[in-house]
Amino acid sequence: NILHSFTVISSGTNSDGANPFAGLALLSNTLYGTTFSGGTAGSGAVFKVNTDGTGFTNLHSFGPQMWGTNSDGDNPTAGLVLSGNTLYGTTSGGTTVGAGAIFQINTDGTGFTNAYVFGLSDDTAAANEVVLKGNVLYGSSYYGGYSEAGNIFEVSTNGAGYSQLYSFSGGADGYTPNGLILSSNWFYGTTVEGGEIGYYSGCVFGVNTSGTIYTNVHSFGSINDGANPQGILVLSGSTLYGTTRLGGTTNCGTVFRVNTDATGYTNLYNFTALVSGTNSDGANPYTGLLLSGNVLYGMTYQGGNNGYGTVFKLNTDGTGFTNLYSFMSPTAIVYGNGANPHGSLILSGNTLYGTTELGGTNNNGTVFSFSLPLPLLNIKLNGNTSILTWNDPSFSLQSAQSLTGVYTNVIGASSPFTNSITSQRAFFRLLGI
Repeated sequence: NILHSFTVISSGTNSDGANPFAGLALLSNTLYGTTFSGGTAGSGAVFKVNTDGTGFTNLHSFGPQMWGTNSDGDNPTAGLVLSGNTLYGTTSGGTTVGAGAIFQINTDGTGFTNAYVFGLSDDTAAANEVVLKGNVLYGSSYYGGYSEAGNIFEVSTNGAGYSQLYSFSGGADGYTPNGLILSSNWFYGTTVEGGEIGYYSGCVFGVNTSGTIYTNVHSFGSINDGANPQGILVLSGSTLYGTTRLGGTTNCGTVFRVNTDATGYTNLYNFTALVSGTNSDGANPYTGLLLSGNVLYGMTYQGGNNGYGTVFKLNTDGTGFTNLYSFMSPTAIVYGNGANPHGSLILSGNTLYGTTELGGTNNNGTVFSFSLPLPLLNIKLNGNTSILTWNDPSFSLQSAQSLTGVYTNVIGASSPFTNSITSQRAFFRLLGI
C-alpha cells in the first residue's frame, strides 16, 4: 500500500520533499523520515505521515544551498532516531562550512536546531545515522577523520563534549564506514571499501566505545565472497547479519552472517544473475536487514520481476528465501508502486514499512506499507499422534485446553511437531515472536 507519493519538483522544490534515501522511525501510529531532495528550499525535508497514509506533514525543509553552505544543512541521507518527542538526524552537507550537522526537531515540527555543526576543527563531515544512549549521540562519518576515510565520534545531545573516538586509515581497517550499532561496550559496522583482502571490497569491524581497540571481524574480497556492504548490521546474541551490494556467486550481492569474534562467516544467500535487468529474487541490496524471531527481512535496490527491487525474507539459517514483493508492476500507472528502495525496513505488528528512492506517481519516491502474509498452521492425523506443521519459523506454537482458554507456548516445538493424542482435547494457535 502506498502511503505517500512525493510530488512533482519544479525548479528543484516542492511542498513535501523527494527521493528518500533512508528508512523510517515509528512512534505510536506515526512514521517519521527524511528526503534527500525537494522541499520548499530544494535541499531535502523531514516529514511525518500516519501509518494509514493520512496526515502527511513536512516538518522542516532544508536549504537553500548557497555555494554548498546554508544555515541548517542539506540533503539528509540517514534516518532519524527518536527519543521521547525529539527526533535526531544528520545532514550530508550544508551549514556554514558545508560539512553537515546533527540536527534535532520535535515531532510536531517545532524546535528545529542544529545540535552540532561539523567543521574543519573536528575532522568530521557527512555523518551517517546516529545512535543515542542516554544523552550521548554516537555516529560515524563517511568522510573526515585524520585520513579522510571516515571516523567514529561522540557528542552530547546539547552539542557539548565532541570527541573523535576512532579514525579509519583507509587501509586494512576499512574506508567509508556505514551506520553503527551499539552493543554493550562495542560498536559494530561495515565499511564500503578497504579491508585486509581487497581494497574495494569493504569489511565488518568492531570498535570499543573508547575507540582504543579495533577488530576486523571480516574482510570481504575472497572468491564468491560479498563486497561493498552498504546497510547497517543487525545483531542477535553474538551473531551479526548484513548484506553486501556486490559480490557473491553472480556479483549481485549477498546476505551474510558472522560472529562478533570473527568466526563463522557464512554467505546465507547469493542473489541470482540479472537477465535484461530482472531476476526472480532481486539484486544489489543497499539496505540493512530487519530481524524478527528467526526471520530476516530486507530489500534489494534492483532486480526482481520488474527490475526495480524487491522485498524479501530469509531464515537465519539460510533457508526459506522468499521474494515477497517486486516493485514497479508493469501495469502500474507511471511508477505507481515505487521503485529502488534504499533505506531499511521497520516492522509493527504484521506490517512492514519502508521507503523507495524513486517511483510513485511522480517518480520522486514513496512511503509504503506491506502486510506480511499470515502463516498457515496445518494438523494431520497419523495413528495415535497429530502432526502440526507451519511455514514461518518466526511464529511459535501455543496450546490451550479450550478455544478461549489460556494459551501457553509448547516448549521446544518446531515444525513439524508431533503431538500424542490423549483423552484431553487441545487447541493450537501460532503467535508471532
